[in-house]
Amino acid sequence: MSNGTLLVATVGQAVIRSADDGRSWHRLGVNQKMEFDAITRSLSFSPQHPATIYAGADIGLCISSDTGGTWHQVDSPFNGQTVWKVAVDPQDAQRIFVGTGAPSRAVLWRTLDGGASWYRVPVEIPEFCDGVSRPRLLAFAYDPTDRDQVWFGLEEGGLFHSRDGGETFERIDDRLLWDFNSDVHCIQVLPNNGQKVIVVVCVNAVYRSVDEGQTWTGIITKEVFGLYYTRAMSAPPGSESTVLISISDGTPGTTSKVLISRDAAQSWEVLPLPQQPNSCIWAIAFNPENPRQLVAGTKYGHLFTSENGGDSWQKHWREFSEIADVAWTPAVATIKAGHQSVIK
Repeated sequence: MSNGTLLVATVGQAVIRSADDGRSWHRLGVNQKMEFDAITRSLSFSPQHPATIYAGADIGLCISSDTGGTWHQVDSPFNGQTVWKVAVDPQDAQRIFVGTGAPSRAVLWRTLDGGASWYRVPVEIPEFCDGVSRPRLLAFAYDPTDRDQVWFGLEEGGLFHSRDGGETFERIDDRLLWDFNSDVHCIQVLPNNGQKVIVVVCVNAVYRSVDEGQTWTGIITKEVFGLYYTRAMSAPPGSESTVLISISDGTPGTTSKVLISRDAAQSWEVLPLPQQPNSCIWAIAFNPENPRQLVAGTKYGHLFTSENGGDSWQKHWREFSEIADVAWTPAVATIKAGHQSVIK
């Protein structure tokens, strides 16, 4: 029995999939709108429609209705631009936010009808920045307790908050405590048993706010864990207070750690990995049907999965080209190998 489908978004080999828990892996077929050697940056799907996968790619936004087998380009004003973030609303699959970025201009787009029409959010995003030349819109979060509140952030270019469903945003990263506070990698909103906590990962720090972003506390990761580069963050679907992050010695880095907090980012512990990752862990994702199952991928192609919430992990035999994102959908893909497949 399969536990669903693992999907790995890569920089140069599009989306690679496994429907047998990682024993075999398959690239895309030819003659598709999204090339089998495309650059893909982001994956997202709705828990209510787990076979419908969205991918941010170098040609814009792509959609698959068969768990990643065939892909079509969503016609949009950002066709031909690089999409760095796709965020499907977990409570409303018709509501999707999309962020573009380098080499394209960073822009935030919203659809309320599944991609039939698009709204360009009127927010001022810098065209250039110090650290990465052109900003990339990496971070987006829905507030599970209030659908009117959404958040996004850029590498580099700031942290933004909306109270009107994404019609308008206010930039608020100047409230964060330390240097590099405009370099935002991830955002999560945790209900935390009635005391909502906003968690923001910047390049060098993890911040938390209990007053919807008015004030912040946090940690500088190098001071606490000896590794300064803070990259990925993910929370189990429906989680009140559990959240995971990854930290590394740099980008791409030579090693990485996964940390877990069970008290809404107040304290952290290191989770045990079976071996040293070869670079920074770039992406972490949960299976929404079984939040004990999670997958993590490193910048340079190591893939790890856990069946018990991160208490133990296995490293997969297949190593990939550069990994940009990962997903674990409960939908089981029907995969027909176009070429010879190696079975482990």
